[in-house]
Amino acid sequence: MARSASVTSPAFLFVMTTGVVNLFGDITYEGGGSINGPFMASLGASAAIVSITAGLGEFLGYALRLPAGYAADRTGRYWMITFVGYVINLFAVPAMALAGSWQVAAALVLAERIGRALRKPTVEAMLSYTTGELGKGWVYALNTALDETGATLGPLIIALVLLLKGDFRTGYAFLTISAVAALVALVGARVNFPLPSRLEQGHTAPARDFGKAYWLYMLAGALFAAGLMSFELISYHLTKANIASEQWIPVMLAISTAFGVLANLFFGKAYDRVGLPIVIAAVCVSAAFSPFVFLGGFWLVLFGMLLWGVGYAIQDTLLKAIVAEVLPEGKRNFAFGLYYAGYGVGWLAGSIVAGLLYENSLAVLIAFSSVIQLASVPIFILAGRQKRST
Repeated sequence: MARSASVTSPAFLFVMTTGVVNLFGDITYEGGGSINGPFMASLGASAAIVSITAGLGEFLGYALRLPAGYAADRTGRYWMITFVGYVINLFAVPAMALAGSWQVAAALVLAERIGRALRKPTVEAMLSYTTGELGKGWVYALNTALDETGATLGPLIIALVLLLKGDFRTGYAFLTISAVAALVALVGARVNFPLPSRLEQGHTAPARDFGKAYWLYMLAGALFAAGLMSFELISYHLTKANIASEQWIPVMLAISTAFGVLANLFFGKAYDRVGLPIVIAAVCVSAAFSPFVFLGGFWLVLFGMLLWGVGYAIQDTLLKAIVAEVLPEGKRNFAFGLYYAGYGVGWLAGSIVAGLLYENSLAVLIAFSSVIQLASVPIFILAGRQKRST
C-alpha cells in the first residue's frame, strides 16, 4: 500500500499538473463532443453514421495507442509524441465550426480521436511512475477527477453558448480558448517535470513478458467497452425522440460527468483498499444504464445517465489501475497502448452493433448493452485469480 504523500511532493504536483492539462483538454473535446451527434444530424447524417463514426473514432483512439506507445518506448521521445497528440486532439474541435458537410465533420471527429491516441499512452505511463508513492487507484482517480471536471464544464459552456446564440458553430469556435489554455499548461508540465521516471519510488525491475492476467484484463475490458455506448448515439436518441432540447443535451452530459467525478474519487480510493471486488460492483451498476436511457422519459434518462457516468469512471480510473498492476517494466507505454488497442476493438464492434440495432430494435439494443457488459465480470474474476497465482 502506498504511503501518505505531501501535497507538495513532486509526484503529487505532477499528477495535479497533468490533471490541469486534462481539465482544459476535456473542456475542449467533451464540450464539442456533447453536440457532435446533433450537429452531424443537422448536416444530414443518420443514426448509423453517427454511431459508426463515434465507434470508429474510439477504435482509432484506442488502436493507435499501440504504435504510439511502442514509438515512445523505442525512441524515448515521449514528450514530443505527447505534444503532437495534444495539438491534433485539441484543435480538431474548434475546426468543426468550419465543417460544411457531415463527411468533413466526421473526419474531424476521427482526427480528434487520433490525436488523443497519440498522447494517451505516454501520459498514462508517465503517471504510472507516481503510483508507488500515491497508490494506483488514487493517482488515476485524482487525475481523472480533474479531467472529468473539465468534461463537466465543457458541455455547460456549450449549453450557455447555445442558450445565448443558438448556434453549434459558435460553440465549437468558442472552445479555441480552452484548447490554447491546455497547451500552455502542457508546456508548464514539460518545463517542470522533464523526466517523470525520476518520480518513481525504488528501482525499476528488469523487463518481463506480458502475463496471462494482462491478456485476460484486456479481454474483460473489450467486452465492457462493447456495451458502453457513445454519447453521440445517446444524444442522437435524445434529439430524435424529443426527450430533451438541444440546450438540455449538453447539461445532461455535464450532470453525468459531474457524478462521474465523485464516482472516480470513490472508486479510486476504494480500489486501493478493496481491489477487484469494487471493479465487479461498478460493472454491475454500469450495466443497468441502457433501459433508463433508451426507454425512459426525461427524468429516467437523467438517472440512466448517472449510471452511464459510472461506466466511464470504470474506463477512466479502474481499468487503468488494474492494468498498472500488471505492466511489464520497461514497456509501460507499449503495454498501455496495446491494452487500449484491444479495448478499442471492443468499442468499435459494440458501436457498429449499437448503431444498427438502434434503427431496428431498442429492446435488443438494451439487452445487448447490458449482457455484454456483465459478460466481462467472470473474465475480470479469472484475471484477478491469475494475477494472485503469479
